[in-house]
Amino acid sequence: MRVYLAKKLREANSNNAADNRRFLEQYGVLMVNIMGSPGCGKTSLLEETLRRLSSRYRLAVIEGDLYTAEDAERLKPWAAEIVQINTEGGCHLEANLIGQLLTSDSPALLQTEMLFVENIGNLICPAEFDLGEDLRVTLLSVTEGNDKPRKYPLAFKEAQATLITKTDLLAYVNFSLEQAMLDLKKLNAEGAIFPLSVKTGEGVENWCHWLEQKLAEKRK
Repeated sequence: MRVYLAKKLREANSNNAADNRRFLEQYGVLMVNIMGSPGCGKTSLLEETLRRLSSRYRLAVIEGDLYTAEDAERLKPWAAEIVQINTEGGCHLEANLIGQLLTSDSPALLQTEMLFVENIGNLICPAEFDLGEDLRVTLLSVTEGNDKPRKYPLAFKEAQATLITKTDLLAYVNFSLEQAMLDLKKLNAEGAIFPLSVKTGEGVENWCHWLEQKLAEKRK
């Protein structure tokens, strides 16, 4: 019987992530790892982001889900390339899965400018696994309450940006935007914060502009 220590598995994932990062750098592709709880609005955000940016950039998506390809079908109209990963119970994506897609299974992913990864809906496991992304983005829906950054700090602490979603519902839920901003800044002083609503469009343009800036920085 072989025993694999979790520490060794994470080290292997880190090595695979570094390989992915070098590969993406070689091709000039900006990879964005999008994380958040089930129902926080990841797919809706991606749908609107792709819709707004697809006329100016060639975009791709790796769609992570336990089962079904329903979210991938929603995003198809706006993506030049989309690949589905079904983990069938696995709570996160890992760098080796992304690496397999980048190096062999779907080379069209590297013929794009921005590659979005929609991770499995979960604030715990995905935060522990680097995929080799340029940007880690965590979503926090106002319907989830103010306690999530304090309960699941890693997901927010290591993100380059936090998107506070569904702000059109602020009048109907017990959520303090001011408190959320304070808590997020305590955890991650350098991280960008974008309150937004896909339904009304408020704040979405700021988010898209930030992505374009990050792509321009990578191209320098």
